[in-house]
Parts: sequence; structure tokens; C-alpha cells
Amino acid sequence: MSIEIKYKPELPKTEQPIIIIGAGGIVADAHLPAYKLAGFKVHGIVNRTKERAQKLADQFGIANVYDSVDEAVKLAPENVVYDLTIMPEQYIENLKKLPNGSAVLIQKPMGDNFEQAKEILALCKERNFKAAINFQLRFAPFVSAAKYLIDAGLIGELYDMEVRVTIKTPWEIFPHVIVHPRLEIQYHSIHYVDLIRSFLGNPNSVLAKTLKHPAKNLSSSRSTILFDYGDTVHAVINTNHDHDFGPNHQESYIKWEGTKGAIVAKIGLLMDYPHGVPDVFEYCILEDGKSPEWQTVQLEGSWFPEAFIGTMSNLMRFKEGSDDILHTSVEDVISTMAVVESAYQSSDIGGVKPLPV
Repeated sequence: MSIEIKYKPELPKTEQPIIIIGAGGIVADAHLPAYKLAGFKVHGIVNRTKERAQKLADQFGIANVYDSVDEAVKLAPENVVYDLTIMPEQYIENLKKLPNGSAVLIQKPMGDNFEQAKEILALCKERNFKAAINFQLRFAPFVSAAKYLIDAGLIGELYDMEVRVTIKTPWEIFPHVIVHPRLEIQYHSIHYVDLIRSFLGNPNSVLAKTLKHPAKNLSSSRSTILFDYGDTVHAVINTNHDHDFGPNHQESYIKWEGTKGAIVAKIGLLMDYPHGVPDVFEYCILEDGKSPEWQTVQLEGSWFPEAFIGTMSNLMRFKEGSDDILHTSVEDVISTMAVVESAYQSSDIGGVKPLPV
């Protein structure tokens, strides 16, 4: 069964100039290329080291480079959207500089821990911000395509969701992240926690274990997270960033299974990161009297940079009234942070000891 799948994000109807706060690698590699593809206008950029902001401004044709966030706010155009791309410990102080009622897209995670996340939520509510967290995996082409098939009822009732990542991750290219005391779940698997929540809602409970590598000085690099959704729905995340044994047995995929069909999406970006390999999107829909047959669909774009169009576009459309739901709002993502915190607590507590024999 071949199906026409709609997976590209709807763009805003109005022009909403963007001011970017921060000039790190993610801005150069994802935010700015995505905004260029979408035709979004980036009005200005500001960074603590102005030279880095100027370099990106020259590269991407950004007209305004500011000396400070205060100056950026003072000189902001009408209908502006702020794009906060700095590290979590700097969120609160910079959010406080934005005018009441601002629209702001905040880089993930929503704080370094659950307490910070609650502070960010409280501040955004107090200042009446239209605030979203940049969990852009929800808008990757292969995720949007899967959501289209599932929402249309084509694979039936969703009862199994699995994320498996067995790769070699070059953490050294993220100097500000590699030293984090909660590395793997807080900065990687959090994407999958948020993704599973977006399809299945909040779990009843979480079982998890996150682990170090015996020969590496990292806080964690492998995790297993099992979500409890009752007696029929299975959801699990398995990650291993230490598979340094060549590409033959590396894996990177999301799988959805339903009562009438299944979907598998290969996340090509994570293989040979940051170069990546092509994504692969496949689905199988059961038909009476026929053997199962898998269809492969060539989708345009990938997680980086195209998914970054989706989060910003949704915020802009919500701001102008075209979208009723801000999908990665701080009000929603606080539940992702709660699940992450529960996963760490579960990992610390440990499992049930075998009964004595």
C-alpha cells in the first residue's frame, strides 16, 4: 500500500524577525541554515564574545550585531521572536531581560535539572511569555511522517515504541557538554524521552539505568529507560555511545508498532556524526489476505537542519494565531523534565534484588 505522506511543517503567514541570543555551534550548524531554508528573517544576533556573533553575521548576512542582550531588546523590531541558544545556567538571567509578553524559543534542555526547569516555567508564566523549548526531533521529517500515518489510523492502535542508538559519539566536539555530571540522559536521551511523551503521553512510572564507560572520564554514555504505560504499551530507549568498532553493527532508529502496521525510521544523522548518512523511512501496513510488505519513502531533509524549521515555525504560527497548540511549550516540556528527573532517581535507587534461594 503506497500512501502520500504529508510531513513538511506549515510556515507562518506573517514576517516575524528573529533575534538570536548566542552564537555557538548549534546556531551555525542548525538554526541559521534552517531559517535560511524557511525564508525566516534573522534581524540580529548577540553573544558574550562579539567576534563569534560577527563571524556568523558575516557568513549568513545578518544586519545587526549587538553589544549586549539589553541593547538587542532596546533596538528590537516590531513582532520580534527571540531565539535563546545559550547554555541552561544562563537562561534565567537572560529571560529576565526580555519584555513581558515576548515570544521566545529556548534551546533544550529546559534547565540543568528539574528545579531549574520549574524556575524557568514560573518565570515564563509570570512574564506572560509565549515560550517553547527547542525539542526539534518532534519535527524531524521522519517523525512528522510517522505522526501523519499514526494520526490517520493507518497502523492501528500504537502499542510499541522503541528508540535504539548504538554508535560512536564524538563528545569531544561539545566541550561545554562533555563535562556535564548528567551527560547522557540530560543532553541526548532527553530528545527521545520528549519524543515518546509526544506520542504516548506521560508514563505512569519510569525504570532506568544510566552508566559510565570503564575507560572514559564521562559521567555517563549508555542508558536504558523503560516507560510504564500499563499492560499493553511497551516503550523503551536504549543508547550506547561507546560502540567504537566500525559501522557494521552500529544502529540508530525509532520504531513504532501498531495493531495494523509498523514504522521504522533510521536516524542517519547520528551515524558517523557529525557527517551522518542518509535517513531511511519505511512502513508496513497489514492488508487482509496479503503478506506483509514494507514500503520505503524518500523524505526531503533530516533532523539537522530541517527539524529546526518546525519548532520555530510552530512558535511563530502560535504567536500569530495560525496554530492553536504550541507543541513544545514550557508548560508541556516541564513533564519531559519530570520524566528525566525520575529516570535519574530510578538509576540511583537501583532495581529489586533477587530473592534468596
